[in-house]
Amino acid sequence: MNNVLRTLIPLLVLSFVLSGCNAPYVDPRIDMQPPKYVEQMPSKEQEDSFGNQGSLFGKGKNPLFADRKAMRVHDIVTVVIQESANTSSSAQKSISKTNSNNLGGGVVGYGGESSTIDSLVNKVNKIGSLSFESGSESSFEGSGTNTRTEEFTTTISVRIIKVLENGNYFIQGSRELLIDGEKQMIQLSGVIRPYDIDQYNQIDSKYISDAKIHYTTQGDLKEVSEEGWASKTIKSVWPF
Repeated sequence: MNNVLRTLIPLLVLSFVLSGCNAPYVDPRIDMQPPKYVEQMPSKEQEDSFGNQGSLFGKGKNPLFADRKAMRVHDIVTVVIQESANTSSSAQKSISKTNSNNLGGGVVGYGGESSTIDSLVNKVNKIGSLSFESGSESSFEGSGTNTRTEEFTTTISVRIIKVLENGNYFIQGSRELLIDGEKQMIQLSGVIRPYDIDQYNQIDSKYISDAKIHYTTQGDLKEVSEEGWASKTIKSVWPF
């Protein structure tokens, strides 16, 4: 039993050390809170202007002739979501390096007439005339391509949560569908201009500033197609 513990403990310590070198797995999420400037900007003051009494173009609650676009807090506007993303990237890298070293020992010379010294010099040269050579060579080549196409089209009705001081609207809304045990949920928020709302009280998602669109599903299909928490944990720790 002690031998087993002695083997497992170093492996566990090594796995924790290696896990520190890898980024942990994190599910992608979207924070649906409004931008800071929406909270900081005061609301537009409501002006009760009803025009002339008896006018057909009055601005009361139910005027005979009026623009049916959303213009007040809690009014509803329909957002047509048509989002598409096409990305393509390629990369190529090539690295090579060659290193060579040559180290030789010095040679001692003697120009005198003494044979004893000359013999001694020759012996010293035999010992000292050493050399060392080394060389190394490394190379790396890599290439990769990535192409991705995504499209998402749907409609959702949202409410005007706040009319900003400059007249723009902060909108937010959600929609939930339960079909054959599969739950689909869409959340949307952002800032729009009243001039971009068309005559049918609709606006295209491309006109939404700081748009946040969150689409998720819940049910058996997601459970089958999604990795379990154990697999995600192993991937976050496994260094290879």
